[in-house]
Amino acid sequence: MSKTIDIIKYRFYNDYSELAHPDVLAALAALGTTQFDGYGLDEFSDRARDAIRAKIELPEADVHFISGGTHTNLILIAAALRPFEAVISSNMGHINTHETGAIEATGHKVCTAAHTDGKIDVPGIAAQVNYHTDEHMVKPRLVYISQSTELGTVYNKAELQAISDYCRANDLFLYADGARLGAALNSPACDMSYNEFAQLVDAFYIGGTKNGALFGEALVITNDQLKPFFRFHLKQRAALLAKGAALGVQFEALLAGTLYDDLALHANRLGLKLAAGITALGYELLTPPETNQVFPIFPVELANRLHSMYGFHDWENHGDKTSIRLVASWATPEAMVDLFLADLAELS
Repeated sequence: MSKTIDIIKYRFYNDYSELAHPDVLAALAALGTTQFDGYGLDEFSDRARDAIRAKIELPEADVHFISGGTHTNLILIAAALRPFEAVISSNMGHINTHETGAIEATGHKVCTAAHTDGKIDVPGIAAQVNYHTDEHMVKPRLVYISQSTELGTVYNKAELQAISDYCRANDLFLYADGARLGAALNSPACDMSYNEFAQLVDAFYIGGTKNGALFGEALVITNDQLKPFFRFHLKQRAALLAKGAALGVQFEALLAGTLYDDLALHANRLGLKLAAGITALGYELLTPPETNQVFPIFPVELANRLHSMYGFHDWENHGDKTSIRLVASWATPEAMVDLFLADLAELS
């Protein structure tokens, strides 16, 4: 380990730097030499699926466990679209910026719409739909959103209802990337229950990787059109794990009691504490603080000094200032947030 890393007090890079919550690790360890059916057809995965259906109050929903978010996005989108169809995303959407062209590699174009604080809206979606007019162009068929967004913001019910209504009136699927769904639905800015959210989209996933799981996401399909033969898509895309119980048992542990939401609430509380402390010192934020991701704008010199003490990602250049991203996780000690704010105050 380098000397630079040795002096780092804490890493605010992301919410998956820690391995997994102890309850999840204990559940995995308890499997031991227990025998189970393969490919997600085990009793642990069955119980986890039932827990998810109960949580979203939709007993007819299909649930599939997949190892990671990019894999989940790729499989669902490719499965939903015919060869000439395309997906509409924010120009900041994860599938457009941070998945190495995974969607395009399946043969489907990503058509981008402008965002406001990470969120797209009906006019932006409609502009893409109306622009693609005939068989000489791709046909937009699915709208992709992230909840919470790449900028840590949250679609409220009215915003999501408007998008959902437009999609259903125009024969478009609506799919939500839920890598940080726990943070979104437990945000003070959110006015939706799991059930209300699930009814407004055709498919979404409940993120485990960024909320206490070792790895894994739970894809939930609510639209009957997308359900048939989905396990064939999983197998073809190398996502049908022989030891699928290792995914199911993690979600069974996370959904026992209130653990999943408690972990998200902890991350949000510390993210919002960071935001409040930073603004109290007179610094601006790039976007409204709503979840566990915070984007302060600092003078470049100050950001560089903080880099020598903490791990975080630079975000955007603003001339003599820069925005950075700080992410509180389900495991972030509150003492580290207090220490960061104290050091920031001293440097200021």
